[in-house]
Amino acid sequence: MSSQPFTVADVMTKKVVAVRPGAEFKEIVTAMERWNVTAVPVVEGEGRVVGVVSEADLLLKEEFHDHRLGLVEQMRRLGATAKAGSRRAEDLMTSPAVTVAPEASLPRAARLMASHHVKRLPVVGTSGTIQGIVSRSDLLKVFLRPDADLAADVRRDVVERVFPLSQRRVDVRVDAGVVTLSGQVHDSALIPLAARLARAVEGVVDVRCELTAGGGT
Repeated sequence: MSSQPFTVADVMTKKVVAVRPGAEFKEIVTAMERWNVTAVPVVEGEGRVVGVVSEADLLLKEEFHDHRLGLVEQMRRLGATAKAGSRRAEDLMTSPAVTVAPEASLPRAARLMASHHVKRLPVVGTSGTIQGIVSRSDLLKVFLRPDADLAADVRRDVVERVFPLSQRRVDVRVDAGVVTLSGQVHDSALIPLAARLARAVEGVVDVRCELTAGGGT
């Protein structure tokens, strides 16, 4: 069976620590401390995500605790000063929340995190109901795949497909996630394609391509 690309659903944490819109400041801080997380989704109803409260949102209260702003700075940081004076999740949260679908690819989730400068994303279904949380560390789980599994995927999904006539002359070795392809193949034009496809296998760290073109069967 051909391996399928990993999705967010494959690596997300299904046990979600969330708070209601009416959750008090101290309750939110306690939840983050207890579960060792840096942000919590805010949910209402049957679990529909309406926002996210992060450490950055909460730290505004400390930042402005004894800092008196001038009029210009107050106008420039209206949102921040409003959060600094708030005590409930519904006023502290960032809304709308940046979310990702469970069927989204891992690169898609990584790009969302990077573009929005967040460390984790609520995973929501079509109805907006939370299904899990995916963090930066979750996205790295694919790099923990055993070398033997990676070698099997590369042989099945790359070597056997790209080089059906000379596959038995191709050696696939994987060490610490680094794939080495060696041996002789019939068509030298296909060598770059094989290297590119091997690099795309989930969990592969790098590819060393030592394939050469030669005759024979």
